[in-house]
Amino acid sequence: MNISIIGYGRMGKTIEQIAKTKGHKIVYINNGEELNLEAVSKSDVAIEFTQPKAALKNIQSILSIGIPVISGTTGWLAHKEEADATALQNNGAFLYASNFSLGVNLFFEMNEKLALLMSKHKTYTPSIHEIHHTGKKDAPSGTAISSAEGIIKAYEEYSGWSQQDELGKIKITEDRIDPYYGTHTVTYDSDIDRISLEHHAKNREGFALGAIIASEWIIGKTGVFSMKDVLSL
Repeated sequence: MNISIIGYGRMGKTIEQIAKTKGHKIVYINNGEELNLEAVSKSDVAIEFTQPKAALKNIQSILSIGIPVISGTTGWLAHKEEADATALQNNGAFLYASNFSLGVNLFFEMNEKLALLMSKHKTYTPSIHEIHHTGKKDAPSGTAISSAEGIIKAYEEYSGWSQQDELGKIKITEDRIDPYYGTHTVTYDSDIDRISLEHHAKNREGFALGAIIASEWIIGKTGVFSMKDVLSL
């Protein structure tokens, strides 16, 4: 499989290493300069991990030339519907995930199932705490927000999330500490006890491997997808 890497930060470099160990070829790397769409067109798939301000333009440009896009950039999701529409208009393939780790996506599933159970017990209040390295730009993380959204689906009384104590919102708190790669804890707290569900990433390899697995999966498909589709969850 020929891969274009859009965004050559820590994640892009790890994706490059893992892709090569799996026998794939990197045909183009973009590190923030103007996209070379002719170079991208020689790939089977583009993996995009850039910055929130650049994500939508990158994704739409690549989809417009018929190349599937795997994106893990967070902090731009107010515009995701525009990217989805571009994929559908071009009969293309687009897969977004706030986190590509296989373990995190299993964590998401467990989180939703736990929320359905806990929503029946009103003495428990859900909250989320996440820890990432100091270089992470967005806060809270996309993974924390996805976790909150999984809980909200099970509760009538929650309409969103907040970084403050706010009625009707699930509170998300965060820390930026090196060398954390991502720790996410969902907690249900009551006056008498506490229940927690946690995912702790030990390195970046799990995120990069998930992005490669998603890239292998999307070849030959058309539509808008998530890691739930990849993992048949």
